Amino acid sequence: MSKLDLVRQYKEYYTAKKIPTVVNFDAVKYITIIGKGEPGGDEFTSAVEALYPFAYGIKKAYKNQDKDFGVAKLEGLWWVESGKHALETPRAEWFWKLLIRMPEYVDMSVFEEVKENVIKKKGIEKIKCIDLETISEGKCVQIMHVGPYSEEHITIKAMKDYCAENDFTENGLHHEIYLSDPRKTAPEKIKTILRQPIK
Repeated sequence: MSKLDLVRQYKEYYTAKKIPTVVNFDAVKYITIIGKGEPGGDEFTSAVEALYPFAYGIKKAYKNQDKDFGVAKLEGLWWVESGKHALETPRAEWFWKLLIRMPEYVDMSVFEEVKENVIKKKGIEKIKCIDLETISEGKCVQIMHVGPYSEEHITIKAMKDYCAENDFTENGLHHEIYLSDPRKTAPEKIKTILRQPIK
């Protein structure tokens, strides 16, 4: 039985150049969870610890239907509601929506069944907060950030400067795709795709 590799299947989605580039993406299905607080903080960590067991629960359910797939990379949408720039806002006031991409064949009936089963098995109440949704970003500018997360603002500035030079305006939330495991990767080698919907 072959296993669907989402990263390989949608290679253009999981790759970026080290310079700002305009790309287009169709609607994508994800499991999602929303929260508030600094990246790596307690709320963020508990959300990740709910999202992954649930993703693997869906994987197992479809593997039993001969539709196995590899669990994809963690992603995040980020925003603030202070009216200020994110970098001028305390990290504790950052909002986020964490995402893991799902195959298009994942449906709500299996989603709900797996949710109930995983909550019973793992005892993770936060799994109740996970949703299945389709997000369409369309036209975006993106860039590959290589280095620690603390230096992302340098790469984000390059992306924003590119948008200003080309008369693009933001048309959605700041999007990050975490290609590296920070527990296993040296900070200077961490790869993160930074993506911004535009119009």
